[in-house]
Amino acid sequence: MRTTIDIDEKLIEKAMELTHCNTKKEAVNISLNEIIRQRLKQGLKSLAGKCDLNLTLDELYKMREDDTECLP
Repeated sequence: MRTTIDIDEKLIEKAMELTHCNTKKEAVNISLNEIIRQRLKQGLKSLAGKCDLNLTLDELYKMREDDTECLP
């Protein structure tokens, strides 16, 4: 999707430097993905200790095996 936005030049240069990106587009995409990942992780952390799973270690291993069976 093509969008025109006004980005602070110093911010985009710093983002490109830190991410080792060659293009502004790549730096923006990586930066957006990182923000999303961090926010989702914060949301998961806020749930810590609030869910009663009552799983045994064997049940957890079985769930992980079942999840990996779907991977290519």
